[in-house]
This record gives sequence, C-alpha cells and structure tokens, in this order.
Amino acid sequence: MPDLIKILNYNCFMANKNEKSKVAVALSGGLDSSVTCYLLKQQGYDVCAVTVKMVDDEKFDSIVQNANDVAKKLDIPHHVLNLSREFKKDVIDYFENSYKLGKTPNPCILCNRTIKWGRLFDYAIDTLGCDFVASGHYARIIDDNGVKKMFPARDEKKDQQYYLFELNQKHLNKILFPLSDYLKEEIRQIAIDNDLPSKSSKDSQDICFITKPLTTKKYLLNKFGTKKGDFLYIKDSRKLGVHEGFWQYTIGQRKGIGIAFEEPLYVVKLDAKNNVVYVGTKEDLYSDSLSIKDVKFQYPFEVETFYAMVKIRYNMQAQKAFVKYNSNDKTAVISFESPVSSVTPGQAVVFYDVNDKHLIGGGWID
Repeated sequence: MPDLIKILNYNCFMANKNEKSKVAVALSGGLDSSVTCYLLKQQGYDVCAVTVKMVDDEKFDSIVQNANDVAKKLDIPHHVLNLSREFKKDVIDYFENSYKLGKTPNPCILCNRTIKWGRLFDYAIDTLGCDFVASGHYARIIDDNGVKKMFPARDEKKDQQYYLFELNQKHLNKILFPLSDYLKEEIRQIAIDNDLPSKSSKDSQDICFITKPLTTKKYLLNKFGTKKGDFLYIKDSRKLGVHEGFWQYTIGQRKGIGIAFEEPLYVVKLDAKNNVVYVGTKEDLYSDSLSIKDVKFQYPFEVETFYAMVKIRYNMQAQKAFVKYNSNDKTAVISFESPVSSVTPGQAVVFYDVNDKHLIGGGWID
C-alpha cells in the first residue's frame, strides 16, 4: 500500500507541475509517437499533435489519417503540416544527389534536421505557442548544471542518439523524450492496455518515401537507369567485370557483385566521375582513421583533442578513438584504436563520452 500511495502522490505532483505546460508531439500515428501523446497527457501536460505530410501520395494520406485516429482517441488537437515541397528539396533531392556523387546518404538525419526539429519544431514553438516539442525517439535528456546533454535511453537496443546528433541547446531545452525510461515491449503493452489505434502497428522502415514493393535499388534504377562501367580490383586496378551503374552499390556490399574470385569480394570504393566500382577482399575494407566535415557539438565544447567512443554508422558498436578537431573549418580527424570496417562517404560519424556515454557531437564523412 505505501508504494501505491507514493505512485499516486507522484502522479498528482506531475499533473500539477505540468498542467500549464503546452507540448506538441510529432505524431506519425505509429506506436511510439502515439504512446508519447498518451504518457504526456497522463503527466498533466496540455498536449497537441502535429503530423507532417512529407509526400503527396496515398501512403502519407493514410499516415495523416492514422495520426488523426490517435488524436481523436486521446481527445487532443491535431494539426497537419504539408511540407511535401520542403521534404522533396531537403531530403529526397539530397538522397538522390548523394547517390549520384557516389555517396551513401542518411536521409533520417536530414529529415530530423530540416523537418522534425526544423520546420515542425519552429511551427510548434512559434505558431502554436508550445513550451515543448516531444517525439517518440528513444533517447534521454539530462540537465548538467544548466547544460542539456543527451544520454542513451533505457532500451539501448532502440537507442536513437545517432540520428539526433545535430540537435543543439536550442532544441534540447525544449524537447521531451517520454519513452526514455521504457523498453519497447512496455510501450506496446501501454498501447494495448489503453486500446490505442496504433497498438498493432509495426516499426516504420528506414526510408519512408520508398515504399514496398519498391526497394532502394529499384528506386535508383528508375531514377538513373543503367550505364555500363568497370569493376576494378583495388590492389592493382585489374578489371574483374562489368556493372550497370555505380549508384547500385555501397561500401561494404558483398551480395550482388557477381564476380567469381578466389576470395569473397566486397565493394571498397566508388569512383562516380568514371563510373568505376572498386572491389577487394575483406581486409581492404578496414581503415584506422578518417576525416569528417561539418562537425557540430550539442553543447559548448572547447576541447580540440579528446578521446571518444565513435560510431561511423548506426548499427555498429561504438569504438574508442582519438578525435582532433579543427575549429577553424569545422573538420576533424578521427584515429581509431582498432581499425574499423567500411568507412562510407556520406554517412554520419557520431562521438560519445568515453565515461558516461552522453552524445558529444558528430560530423559527416566526405
């Protein structure tokens, strides 16, 4: 009974504390953003929902409808922003141009920068007059003597700090991530227990504007067609075969090369100018250093040389490295203690504190 009383008292405290704070939730109609709305309303916030229509097609019409169903269920206002023109310019064009230049893009980070924590954020704060903006991201924001820092969520398998490295203090002071203390299965159970329309929804796919049965490869073939070029062996530039367009390949790729060789071959380099795909063995994929540009820090960071735990893509274990930052041109050279595989131009590199894992900042492989 005492534990129950504590919980009830805490809930009452949170309701009184938050009842005057207005928060806009970036609502996709999916599981995580729906439960975000529910949790914040339970905590006493004045909650509204904002859904961005990113593409003018039936899929995004259904997303808007799903979000509206959730908002009706929770009895909260629902606003729809049609940013399809901006999304095309900032995200889709960037995605296509990156492949055209022989880079592998990361559209989710660009969407976070320009759409979710760009135009949606500004709309919520400036137009709707919200105090906070929330989303269903799995990350945790903690105040460290007046400086907001981002830490891993409880569910580290779902942790999404990597995609949020470009956020700064302006954002972090007004962002709420209510899912930070929950495991994914707990979030789904909350949706089931409260009969939210999203209770059976699946996790969204990585590239939202490429819908099944279309794949990234088919999308690029539709966009760029085919153009014959050479497969060259990275060690001696020997011609090993012919491909139909470098844009169909990415660094580290093994499947789909179709060349008989004494060892398994991997894509190790792309030459967009000459339409050449360089291939090599697994050992050719490894590098012990790399350079990045457009470096950003989430909070004032004066140190130009430091050790950090570094990721060069989302789905990898962070590796310890020495970072040498040049504040004049916002570039950095990263030297790893152990070589890393598949350094890919166009991807984000994100670094974390070696001790407590909070996110420091990141940049882009050129």
